[in-house]
Amino acid sequence: MPMNKFTTFFLVSLLSIFAVVTAFPVHVARDVFVPPITSPNASTVWYAGEKYNVTWETAGAPVNITNKYGRIVLATNGLQDYENPIAANFSILLGSYEVTAPNVTTGNEYAIVLFGDSGNYSPQFTIINDEA
Repeated sequence: MPMNKFTTFFLVSLLSIFAVVTAFPVHVARDVFVPPITSPNASTVWYAGEKYNVTWETAGAPVNITNKYGRIVLATNGLQDYENPIAANFSILLGSYEVTAPNVTTGNEYAIVLFGDSGNYSPQFTIINDEA
């Protein structure tokens, strides 16, 4: 059955509209959780090799968190050691996680970065390494 010009025009138009509509991004609500770190803080002193709790606020956490798995990394002078986390794959809703203070040079420009949906920095604190 031959197609006439109107049928051809109609089908091409319909397929074009379908292509445009399916190309629009779907708006999906994403809940980003940015919990403030409460410990360590500016007066904290850690000793390399000892165990400490990193703590953060969980009040007001959204029901549907985009990424609920946490990762804790050490930062020095704003540089994050993301490839070597001191903790990973825990629920960001725990509010606390025990870590071992890394074996680093003694200094007072260390910070903890808590990743989940985003990265939150703790205030800078001190790590003392008696062996370094």
